[in-house]
Amino acid sequence: MSHSDDRVFKADAMRKAIAMVIAATGSSGREPDQVAHNLVLANLKGHDSHGIGMVPRYIDSFLEGGLQTNQQPLTRIDAGPLLGLDGQAGFGQSVGEAAMDMAIERAQVHGVCVMGLGHAHHLGRIGHWAEQAVSQGLIAIHFVNVLSRPTVAPWGGAAGRFGTNPCCIGIPMRSEAPIILDYATSMVAQGKMRVAHNKGERVREGMLIDQSGHPTDDPAVVVVEPLGALLTFGEHKGFGMALICELLGGALTCGGTWHKPYQGEKKVYNGMLSILIDPMRLDQNDHFFSESEAFMAWLRSAPVAPGFDKLRVAGEPEREAMARREQEGFSVDANTWQDILLAAQKLNLSPDEVQELAVG
Repeated sequence: MSHSDDRVFKADAMRKAIAMVIAATGSSGREPDQVAHNLVLANLKGHDSHGIGMVPRYIDSFLEGGLQTNQQPLTRIDAGPLLGLDGQAGFGQSVGEAAMDMAIERAQVHGVCVMGLGHAHHLGRIGHWAEQAVSQGLIAIHFVNVLSRPTVAPWGGAAGRFGTNPCCIGIPMRSEAPIILDYATSMVAQGKMRVAHNKGERVREGMLIDQSGHPTDDPAVVVVEPLGALLTFGEHKGFGMALICELLGGALTCGGTWHKPYQGEKKVYNGMLSILIDPMRLDQNDHFFSESEAFMAWLRSAPVAPGFDKLRVAGEPEREAMARREQEGFSVDANTWQDILLAAQKLNLSPDEVQELAVG
């Protein structure tokens, strides 16, 4: 497939179309709009892997009984700055926002909050939750595990044993945009392999191994017949981070860790340990912001290396993509769009009606 098969959509129209599909699951109130807004926002920020292409997976999960609609976090532990929450398999876009609201409120009272959210359905782009906290002036640290299928191999291993297990850190700034460091501990997010496969693209070497443990550039090994595996970034270092995310995001939140054969389920559960810190309570002499600004100025004074147009920090590529895609729209490959229309059909929606809404 060529890029000429891509279709370009505008955000407002696409939100309405995706909300219609989500509502057809029985999701009600704010939830369909929350899910649609979150997914389209991921596309706008350049992360198509976490955008509307997730809808077919969500619908399959709902139909098999994995994803539960209209859920709120259940409080397991309430001990001041410590919160233990259960997402009850609800839409991550909904229970994630509610859980973060609770954690933000506690951090504003106590100066810090440690929140464990277990058993949420796919939480989407974790940077979204860091942005929610940073918008309230809080530092946010997130360790997340993925209970879906073991798509990532440990360093030195020849088969998948855990998920893409993201880590995310958000830091507020006073005179410039916040730092939002958000990355999978695998070489690349699983969703990016789905996007590459749907576009008929090969990927660069060093990302994937086949079912025999040999290097491959074919994303189908983790998409169509998931017998291969992704590799961790940075060899043993990424593996170490993935292990920590599994234990803190999974075991400590009571969401669970992965330790069973994959049975083909479509559900995607996340556990997320979030640590929120109010920097103004930890440092009351303005040292944090003044030192942060001084360092950022020093950082940006570095000469630009050959082959680069500028020096960027975490969060900047997303802001640049959003400024561009809000104006121009964002492209969706034909296979992904067809999968979304088929998902709508599974819920007895008219694909033509969904398409008409999306086109605007």
